[in-house]
Amino acid sequence: MASSGNFCTWSPYFGIKDDGSKGITLSNGNLKATHTHNGIATLGTMAVKSGKWYWEVHYSASSDFSDGHLICGWQSLKKNVDFAYIRQQPGAGAGAPDRYTWGSHLMNYKGAGTAAYQGGYLSSYNDVNNDTYDGAYNLGLRVGTAGKILQYAGDFDNNKLYFGIDNTWYSLANSGTGTDGANTDSGTFNATYGWSIESTWQGHHWTPAIWFSGASSGSIGIGNWGQDSSFAGTKSTGTASAADGNGFGDFYYAPPTGFLALSSANLPISTGIDPNLTDDDYPGKLFNAVTYTGNGGTNAITGMGFKPDLIMGKVTSHASNAYMVDSSRGANKPLFLTIADQEATSADISTFDSDGFTLTGTGTYDANFNQNTYTYVAYGWRANGGTTSTNTDGTVASTVQANTAGGFSIVTYTGTGTAMTVGHGLDEEPQCVMVKDRDATANWILYTKVIDGSLDYGFPNTTTSFGASGLTGPNSTIFNFSSSSTYSNTSTRDYVMYCWHSVEGYSKIGIYTGNAQNDGAMVHTGFRPRMVVMFRTQSPGTPHWAVHDTARSTHNRMDKIWQWDTHDAQYGTGTRSIDVYGSGFKIRTSDGDLNATGTSIMWYMAFGDQPHKYSNSF
Repeated sequence: MASSGNFCTWSPYFGIKDDGSKGITLSNGNLKATHTHNGIATLGTMAVKSGKWYWEVHYSASSDFSDGHLICGWQSLKKNVDFAYIRQQPGAGAGAPDRYTWGSHLMNYKGAGTAAYQGGYLSSYNDVNNDTYDGAYNLGLRVGTAGKILQYAGDFDNNKLYFGIDNTWYSLANSGTGTDGANTDSGTFNATYGWSIESTWQGHHWTPAIWFSGASSGSIGIGNWGQDSSFAGTKSTGTASAADGNGFGDFYYAPPTGFLALSSANLPISTGIDPNLTDDDYPGKLFNAVTYTGNGGTNAITGMGFKPDLIMGKVTSHASNAYMVDSSRGANKPLFLTIADQEATSADISTFDSDGFTLTGTGTYDANFNQNTYTYVAYGWRANGGTTSTNTDGTVASTVQANTAGGFSIVTYTGTGTAMTVGHGLDEEPQCVMVKDRDATANWILYTKVIDGSLDYGFPNTTTSFGASGLTGPNSTIFNFSSSSTYSNTSTRDYVMYCWHSVEGYSKIGIYTGNAQNDGAMVHTGFRPRMVVMFRTQSPGTPHWAVHDTARSTHNRMDKIWQWDTHDAQYGTGTRSIDVYGSGFKIRTSDGDLNATGTSIMWYMAFGDQPHKYSNSF
């Protein structure tokens, strides 16, 4: 039988009190969660956005079951994680999980009372309903004594959540008042019952969540994602010792048909980059980061693992501009990311090679590329080996080389100064589009829709906050320049456009919310990041485009950064640190560039070297 891999557990990176100590004690391999603080929570270590999934919790102890000290269910990661999951809940809000996060879908198991916020009520704060519960309830979903098995099933293909106790599943209606239908015991599992996920949260990752409130101690929730149907020996009889449909897991109750254990063997991954299915397009053949030392002469840079088509490089030991060179325009046509200058002609790179690239030492910009004894970092993306084709999907023909498996394309085109569309060569809508005018001094411009669904822009070579572009932007085939643009659509100007979209298990472009604490957001990517670029999208201040990678920072905490918007040498003071894990990264600084307070939205782009499905520790 195939290995189940690793199973989900409760995460040790949440449930932190204001004094920095733990408010939740984890034991038994991080399956048993015992709280030592009122209003404290943690999440699971795995997240999914498609498929059908099942897990269980043994509600084994409470100081007062009638007061309902355990709240448990699913958490959306659309906006990643807000304040309450990272640190204790402040003030009078303790115990109300939906008030300090977004996308909570947690069941309150309080054993007595009939009012909202009490037993059998589902909290589903969707960020548009003024901090209220939606009112769905089923009084069967109450716990009055120890020993109950809480059951959770999520069908993210059909956007439904299901809740059960002791192998009885209960219906929930999406209603603001709790209709009779919402109080009907569904008995055996029936896919027509359950909570319909609101459109706000559809298509995003979900993870298990557990919340303790109402008392400072006494409640215990033991999770089982397939590891142990005895719940660390606390349930000695009655178990079905059941596996999921793939033969993975040891559950107390049999999972509903088609629902799987949250294990790494079951985790989804884009088939185009799955190492089990391809020898050409797995993450290590799509992107990499390498460090090198300049020698002022011929310098073969190796270790990339493939022939790169786009190279982004930066001298880290000294101040000098970052460079961008691609195989569509040619190795002798550098652009400089940190400034607005037009395309140059200089033979600093002679060739793109099978394992990297070769520097000449005879170009105009030696300090940027290959100064003797200077240290550098270089990032490489593979498109189509330098082979381009004409794309006529738009009203203006473009020249494209694309790697659709890796969600990356290089596009060149000529502006018209009027409304036009340009084909980008991918089969999904790109989430990050970087454009540079090759013929004139003009800022780089980066377009993205991940912040609010509309097309926003930022200038990577400046510290200007994001703004609304007014353009229609990309879809799955073209970029719609619905009007002229000084930066991306001026008549007769030549442009280069780099396009990326997220690929499950390899790359992720998204947002997270800051909290101005050294214990910042844990951002789920679904892979071990090799490179992370972050930017605060809003004023005040002058936010910087910070770049971390595991080529320079080889262990946690990762504190070596350089910035797209400045030619300065890298920083390594520890004031902008992150940690990297097998499933994402965690902010470890209160610095405003990475972790501003309140509702500040941080944009990020990450590329990985190891899918979480096959993760090794970093």
